Amino acid sequence: MRKIMAVTGYKSYELNVRSANDQRLTYIKYALKQRIIAFIENGGEWIITSGQLGIELWACEIVDELKQDYDIKYAIIPPFNNQDKKWAEADQQLYQRLIHTADYYALLYKDDYKGPGQFTAKNQWLIEKSDCCLILVDDEYPGSVSYFLEQAKPYSEVNDYLIDYITSFDLNEVINEIQPNDLNS
Repeated sequence: MRKIMAVTGYKSYELNVRSANDQRLTYIKYALKQRIIAFIENGGEWIITSGQLGIELWACEIVDELKQDYDIKYAIIPPFNNQDKKWAEADQQLYQRLIHTADYYALLYKDDYKGPGQFTAKNQWLIEKSDCCLILVDDEYPGSVSYFLEQAKPYSEVNDYLIDYITSFDLNEVINEIQPNDLNS
């Protein structure tokens, strides 16, 4: 049984999502929520992320909401201190709110950013501390997610580690499923 799932994917700017009001965010969050609920209903207990912009923070937001109806927890383990230092103010506020409501929060490295090795270590930590991962990515254009995948794929070949994907095809399915319906109901 898989109890701990790492969630990652594109950063908001890689998806060109610049606002919490972006219509595409409705579909992305719906897809994430459905997969997270399925994970919970199959015995999942924890969602872990590094709290990066985009998919990771949105997943934490979703889990924070799902805690009202499900026994689920989330952890944010940033690769270094002050990772939100250069973010837009709205993103910083969301991050600060989520780290304060997280069930577990700890820095992987206590210092501020020192180099790209901190991201490599963060990916490895997330992979080794989870039973599976959920990644929103398009294989043709993986962006920064490619670094996580470069570590997760070889790990999954020698360990019982499931990599679950949300692809552009999955997002199109979500759009087709919910677009005809009233999104406010």
